[in-house]
Amino acid sequence: MRSPRLKLREESAVYHCITRTVNGEFLLGDQEKEMFRRQMRKAARFSGVEILTFCIMNNHVHLLVRVPNSTFPSDDELVRRIEVLYGKNSKQMNWVNDDVVRNNEISSRIRECFGSRMGDISEFMKTLKQRFTIWFNKSHDRFGTLWAERFKSLIVEDYWDSLSAVAAYIDLNPVRAGIVKDPKDYRFSGYGEAISGKKNAREGLQKCQSRKGWKNCLRDYRKLMYVTGACAGNRNKASIPEEHVIQVLKEDGELTLNQLLRLRIRYFTDGSILGSKLFVEEKLRVFRNRLGTRRKKGACPLGAIKDRELFIIRKLRTGSIG
Repeated sequence: MRSPRLKLREESAVYHCITRTVNGEFLLGDQEKEMFRRQMRKAARFSGVEILTFCIMNNHVHLLVRVPNSTFPSDDELVRRIEVLYGKNSKQMNWVNDDVVRNNEISSRIRECFGSRMGDISEFMKTLKQRFTIWFNKSHDRFGTLWAERFKSLIVEDYWDSLSAVAAYIDLNPVRAGIVKDPKDYRFSGYGEAISGKKNAREGLQKCQSRKGWKNCLRDYRKLMYVTGACAGNRNKASIPEEHVIQVLKEDGELTLNQLLRLRIRYFTDGSILGSKLFVEEKLRVFRNRLGTRRKKGACPLGAIKDRELFIIRKLRTGSIG
């Protein structure tokens, strides 16, 4: 059964969002990935959300996004956001400027039009996907849909234990896909951008860590992404074979989070809510009707991880690995 897409209201929240191209086609080359990255930053600035990390692959995109507690921006800030997304000479900015001239301020009509798009994960993803589709279709002389379906999302506890695990899972996508051996060599990701010196990418990753300062953050984050010692052999190689991991899980054995992050873990994409036991059970009560359950307790541990306690709402029926 597919996990429902849940959205928290009137409180800050972090989401792991995944969106795929139509039919899973490999439509995103380097040029397309770069344009998506640029439009992602603009859409985030417009919507007032924070990109903690991201990874743009050939046929899908991962985003770890913090949506702050919704507060409507001031008039000046609203104008700046509209200009960032649409451009100084756009028809949207002309409409705003004409409105200001007539009313000496931003009218309620302008506020209503753009206000509903602020601080909302659905509106942010809609804005980003629609604007990229327009550019893509125009650039490739095509028409029609580009994305397979509405995006999937996982609510992630806004605490470093959960954030760093999901962030590392996202940044390791190109390693799992065999594109690079070292995630720093993939420039269309938050980690790759941070290593290259991009300030906003570094700030995003620092917000996923308990350590202060970029050097400390980088050290801990890189340790999380790499398995050391006997488990890995060469640090530039994936940790252990998938079949070995599956066998360990069948035997109720435990693995380090580092080892599991090198595999595709469906709990990080299809688990609905991920975090500490207290966090998951609290959200379970909030979404009890949506989830079709009367349980008020019963967060399920993300099994087989021996160095971190992470929980989800319910265990997947099939294929948690792979």
